Amino acid sequence: MPRKLVKSLRFARAGVEHTLRTQRNIWIHICAGLVVLAFAAWLRVTSLELIILVITISFVIVTEVVNTAIEELVNILSPEHRIEAALAKDVAAAAVLIAVICSAIVGILIFVPRLMKP
Repeated sequence: MPRKLVKSLRFARAGVEHTLRTQRNIWIHICAGLVVLAFAAWLRVTSLELIILVITISFVIVTEVVNTAIEELVNILSPEHRIEAALAKDVAAAAVLIAVICSAIVGILIFVPRLMKP
């Protein structure tokens, strides 16, 4: 494997480890995603529905990781409390919230019709 790729993978692993070690919410998203996947298996969703659920869960986790990156960068660039720095963090957190809400809507659209069948 080329050295640059190996180096890149090490940096990415370090980012994942940092996020898992420092961010409580990533664990909430991972656990919720696993519960959704277990529920999907129990309800025997279609392959397409499963793909949609996996993409949706991944979207939430990715936005949480990006939120963490933004928070860390803001902490470096603005160690003192500034309204603009807080706003940048709030907007990044809003992106996660929007991803979670959209994911919940997708889950409702997939699961509720199956649960309503007699």
